Amino acid sequence: MGEAFSPRSPPLPRLGEGAGGEGKNPTWEPPATVSREEIVASAETVLAMPEIPLRIKEHIFRIRVLEMDWDVGGKAYEPQDPSRIPVGADRKKAGIFLLHGGGGDHRGVEPLALLLAGKLGFKVASLSYPGHLYLYDPSRDWPGDTINPDGTARTPIWSVDCPITPDQYELVQDRSDPVLRAKYGTLFFLRAREDTEFYYRLAASPMAFEEAMKAVCARNFPPESYSIYAHGHSTGGPFVHMLLQRVENIAGLVGTESSPFGFIFSKMLNQGWKFPFNYITVRTWRDIARYAGPEAGPEGMWRLPWLMEDVLEAWERRQHLPCIKAEHSVQFAAFDVLAEAARATAGRLELGPTETRALVERFRGYPRELSGPGVKPVPPLLYGVTRGSRDHTEERYRDILLPMLAVMDPAPKARLVVWGAGVHGYMKPEPDLPKGIGPAMAKLWHEAITEGFYVA
Repeated sequence: MGEAFSPRSPPLPRLGEGAGGEGKNPTWEPPATVSREEIVASAETVLAMPEIPLRIKEHIFRIRVLEMDWDVGGKAYEPQDPSRIPVGADRKKAGIFLLHGGGGDHRGVEPLALLLAGKLGFKVASLSYPGHLYLYDPSRDWPGDTINPDGTARTPIWSVDCPITPDQYELVQDRSDPVLRAKYGTLFFLRAREDTEFYYRLAASPMAFEEAMKAVCARNFPPESYSIYAHGHSTGGPFVHMLLQRVENIAGLVGTESSPFGFIFSKMLNQGWKFPFNYITVRTWRDIARYAGPEAGPEGMWRLPWLMEDVLEAWERRQHLPCIKAEHSVQFAAFDVLAEAARATAGRLELGPTETRALVERFRGYPRELSGPGVKPVPPLLYGVTRGSRDHTEERYRDILLPMLAVMDPAPKARLVVWGAGVHGYMKPEPDLPKGIGPAMAKLWHEAITEGFYVA
């Protein structure tokens, strides 16, 4: 391509169209399905665009939540020339907030961030889940394995001033639930001992997560000039759904392989979370195996030794990531677990009955939509599922998710795109798609934002 793309350039051709495009369309709708051939053509269009020079900056900052200091971080990506930032159909600059999947940190969404900013010009801000960022080394690489031979294990870093020490927890192995074991294998937990820093951090972490997301949005996307389009991959999905109504200038969800509100996702998978709030998962090679098996298909059983070699090698390459997870209570709508976390926090703060009830209701509200007078409605939701996904299937979205959204009051605008390629990790390369379906997905998001999907 010759001329660089900018908001003043002709619109990108829509999926399945020629080079012309049709400009803004207030009745724009996403395609219900996108064939592999269309994905390849769309990805080639995006990848052929010239690179937009960017400013990229890591942001590490401290917030105060529930009388505790929390060190959180992520990255911001924006064109050096601000005029390159696309303007949405609402005539505000378009910013995208990215949240990674479970067990990772903000580096997991960096390939997508570079694509959105470096090819399409969006300003992008990402966040690591509180506790997931390795703050003791600029590389952010976690040292060693997640579980050590002496029974000690990797622990979150919620504050550089308050490290979690081995005397604050015990390692637990759980095989009690055959359904969970079939999916995850043996579960490894750290059980925080009562009245320790670890215990009270886990109790307060859901609200710290909320406030960290709100702080990143406020720092990067001022409401007077930006609309925000939020994306959470996998476990990040329920948390950006939590955010949709709590930040005034979030215009909607840009999703693919994005788990929905926790109370809906638990229905979609017929899975809950029974473990107490003071349990945190420590991941092992089994977490890679639970995706590798379904993605290999039935023929994978005939090469199981080879497949397991690939899994173990992939685990060696992944150990520099956090590989810890304390977010299940929101992801799977464990309302009672969240209530107990709130009560433990209220006890630490010596709150009275009225304040305690308010905190409990706040925590219990995280896995579902807000409702009532004066509450911002759920904004438009654009979902996507890939061909090779394990948990995010078309049937679950059409039979469970969309009907449950339709009975909300008011019901949000919600659409589903079924991608004819890709896996849960949508940036994973495959033949003719060196960056997975990511470029085609980013192009569709650009169309939705600029052509009116998110405007009432």
